[in-house]
Amino acid sequence: NILMRINRELLNWLDKQNDLGYLFESSAGFKLPDGSVFSADAAFVMKQRWESLTKSQQEKFAPVCPDFVIEVRSPSDSIQQLKEKMINWMANGCRLGWLIDPIAKKAWIYTQTGLIKSFENFEGQLDGLDVLPKLNLNLKLLV
Repeated sequence: NILMRINRELLNWLDKQNDLGYLFESSAGFKLPDGSVFSADAAFVMKQRWESLTKSQQEKFAPVCPDFVIEVRSPSDSIQQLKEKMINWMANGCRLGWLIDPIAKKAWIYTQTGLIKSFENFEGQLDGLDVLPKLNLNLKLLV
């Protein structure tokens, strides 16, 4: 399962960070500044931002946009809709996003400036840039 492999890599990375923030899986939803409610296959919120929310806010759709999201295409997803969702994440304050398409073996890195890098096969490595330092995901692990 691709999501399990991705989450394993994220957890391994997070264990090495000094209390940097909180990782969420697909059951977590976020209420974004534009009023929409989204969930991602994986999301990360910096510690200070998450802990500034009340317990009540943390227990439902948290009114915060994650700093980082991962969207993974499933057979029922349209890649175009996922690209639009990624742009929406960025427009609402997300700083980094990875879009992974295991069907076509492609991947994309988004920042608030838009699409910054694309991979036409699973030969490359996604990285956390300056948002999540030292985070790398070798796409070969997903094959």
